[in-house]
Amino acid sequence: MVIVLKKNISDKDKNNLKDFLSKRQFKLNEVIGDEDTILAAVGKMSMDIKDVELQPGVSRVIPISKPYKMASREFKRDDTIVEIPNSRGQIIRVGGQRLVAIAGPCAVESLEQIMSLAASVASSGAVMLKGGTFQPRSSPYSFHGLGLEGLRYLREAGDKYGLPIVTELPSAELIPTLNDYTDVYQIGSRNMQDFDLLKKVGSTGKPVILKRGYTSTLEEFLMSAEYLLASGTDKVILCERGIRTFEHATRNTLDLSAIPILRSLTHLPIIVAPGPAVGIKDKIPPMALASIASGADGIMIEIHNTPDKALVGGSQSILPAQFDKIMHDIEALAPVLGKSVAHIRADTTRQKVVCAYSGKRGAYAEQAINRYFDSADVTPCAVDSFGEIFQSVIDGKADYGMIPIENSLAGSVYQNYDNFSRFEDVTIVGAVTLNIRHSLLAPKNASLETIKTVYSHPQAMGQCRRFLEEHKAWNQIESVSTATAAELVSRNNDISTAAIASSLNAKLYGLEIIAEDIEDDPSNFTRFVVIQSSEKATAHELNIKPNIASFIFQTKNAPGALYNTLGIFFKYNVNLTRLESRPIQGQPWTYRFYADAELSNIIENNVADIYSYVYKLKEEMKASCEDVRLLGIYSEGHI
Repeated sequence: MVIVLKKNISDKDKNNLKDFLSKRQFKLNEVIGDEDTILAAVGKMSMDIKDVELQPGVSRVIPISKPYKMASREFKRDDTIVEIPNSRGQIIRVGGQRLVAIAGPCAVESLEQIMSLAASVASSGAVMLKGGTFQPRSSPYSFHGLGLEGLRYLREAGDKYGLPIVTELPSAELIPTLNDYTDVYQIGSRNMQDFDLLKKVGSTGKPVILKRGYTSTLEEFLMSAEYLLASGTDKVILCERGIRTFEHATRNTLDLSAIPILRSLTHLPIIVAPGPAVGIKDKIPPMALASIASGADGIMIEIHNTPDKALVGGSQSILPAQFDKIMHDIEALAPVLGKSVAHIRADTTRQKVVCAYSGKRGAYAEQAINRYFDSADVTPCAVDSFGEIFQSVIDGKADYGMIPIENSLAGSVYQNYDNFSRFEDVTIVGAVTLNIRHSLLAPKNASLETIKTVYSHPQAMGQCRRFLEEHKAWNQIESVSTATAAELVSRNNDISTAAIASSLNAKLYGLEIIAEDIEDDPSNFTRFVVIQSSEKATAHELNIKPNIASFIFQTKNAPGALYNTLGIFFKYNVNLTRLESRPIQGQPWTYRFYADAELSNIIENNVADIYSYVYKLKEEMKASCEDVRLLGIYSEGHI
């Protein structure tokens, strides 16, 4: 059973509760979470559950029917996200909305080999480096790895390229040797039910990738995970790697049906290793994509520069170029699944902060950057899409991102509401509002009479609807941004084309201003939010009082759930200034809400108290919501 403790439980009551359960032969494990502290009590239930509920300091008791307790969804409703730090101060997260790739050779053969492969997989998008150094082999005459020497090579390569290292632990006797070098232990399929090994590796507290045994049921798989969890680690990653069936066309059968089934049974993250299953390198790429499509949190792939000459695992290894193609395909697939691909941050040091924006030089977002930051202290970085801004911030290519979120005339930029759902690792740290004034720009000697085609961002066209209605014969072609439109018109140098953009773009791109202030309403404002990686976001500045909090939440499918949630904002005297609903991908007729809350009515003057107040509001929202995420507590126009 799971015993949820009251937040104000005293040490005395907690110790008394532990004594009460221990005397009844329960094995206990205390888990201190961000929201609740729980006791996992494993043992034979020979008493009335109410006897536990009546103990001082107990909030509620949740009975668990599964033979595996701590691994079950009953024990923990929310998905576990395993955090693994790298050598660059970045946290690699396995689970949630991220997709991760782990890659490397089946066995480390030399320093030159592992260095070359580490550079290759890091550039392609892997976030962890795998490699065997103590190889458990069926034959005593096979290559069994370089041992400690290979481990040192693996560590050196991982540190150089910012990749945490994963290596197999074949024996508990090797824990003292591997512990100082290894970031993530891998338990191979042969050892899935070596319970003594599981208990000892679990007691180290390190992250563990547990491979499914090729003859094991899912219940047996989860029972092995239970050994790890019960022994002390809460960082367990399940790995499907194929099972034995009557089919002989492949080495094993990759059981992709296990992914959605495991997802319903356990909160633990799940990855797939397609190589050991199919054992045919040309079949690995499609099975890797199928693994992601089936709901896996990532893939683990064997890579080798010359698979035919590999000392171990050549048949299940692919070339670096094939892995690069797989990662490009996963990048394309991720948005369809509502997810994003994790990347290693660039190892750079910068004097100025870098702020990414979508478009070209002269875009309104660039103007917002120079207004929000001191232009002397910031380097604007143009990218091609809103999604790329989010990815650049997460990868560390940019310190900040400038994101348009709404316009006073054209309304919401829905694509960015969806991006906030996809990219969980960003925080809103500020906002700035810009007065948008549009002009019609064209090459020299152009006029209203010569123009036949106009380019601009769809939002800008929507803001200039009345002007465009006066010129119905013009073709309207959408572009990534207004500045991109201006650059295109300048490059074509055709008097039949024009762009709707800021007048600042005229000078930048050598264009003439044909008409100014063509927007429908001079009160045309765009609100931008400034995003930062959640890992980099510093504690709030105590001298700046925040005035906005932004949330994303999904209400429960129950009558009055949204009404009850909105009532919490009223209860806390917080004014909702914006509420948007967005459909949830893959769940027809279900919605996620985006809300901006204005905080000026909160009576607390101390900034830290305001943050605490908003956190309490968020906690209370959980009673009527399936999921709540606080995007940020921030003030307009400050950094």
